[in-house]
Amino acid sequence: MANRIVSLVPSLTEAIAATLPGRLVAATDYCTHPGDLEVARIRGTKNPDVDQIIALAPDLVVANAEENRAVDLDRLRDAGLSVHVMYPTTVPDALDALSVMLRACGTHDDPEWLSMARAQWSAPEPAPIATAVIPIWRRPWMVLGRDTFAGDVLARCGVQNAFAGIEGIEDHYPKVSVERILATEPDLLVLPDEPYAFSDDDGPEAFDGIPHACVSGRDLTWYGPSLVGARKRLTTAIEEALSRG
Repeated sequence: MANRIVSLVPSLTEAIAATLPGRLVAATDYCTHPGDLEVARIRGTKNPDVDQIIALAPDLVVANAEENRAVDLDRLRDAGLSVHVMYPTTVPDALDALSVMLRACGTHDDPEWLSMARAQWSAPEPAPIATAVIPIWRRPWMVLGRDTFAGDVLARCGVQNAFAGIEGIEDHYPKVSVERILATEPDLLVLPDEPYAFSDDDGPEAFDGIPHACVSGRDLTWYGPSLVGARKRLTTAIEEALSRG
């Protein structure tokens, strides 16, 4: 059983805090949920204070292979710490990985929120209702590419990612020009509020009136308690944007 846990991933922080209150001893500065979490802060996901983490002597550190740097995780392992790393690229993978991680933290059964998330995401993937481009950054523009968790989330909401199958683009998050985005002739832009804080006033103006849905980045990219209700919230936002378009 892990009585002292450090989380390097915001969604995993939320999952552990909701399931095993009091077990977390540290989390990143970006771990905003739950809002009342009082633990040591160890900087960001890409630049954690490794020395501080080691000094806290946790039983377990939880991380993500994409969000956290291998060099930092190796330093923690070299210091004798146990590091549990996840890298789900689909919703089913994330649900299973959460169950495994929580077992490593000391649970015996899935928490209620995880069972609810399984039920809500178990419905078959619907027929596509739109092809979308999903920017995640600007200056430079970056979009969702192939084989991403967020892309699978959107597919299960009826949205095809325009950049998931373009020949020659193999990156998960390719840098592209506005002209390249427009060339895909998308039905929709899906604009999350993280990592870049897109909004109705920041992002859509670059794309010549293409319908857009501003969505919660937490709904789109986090895997944890936020998965409960995320499918409905995202689908509603997408359908409303298409109806306005």
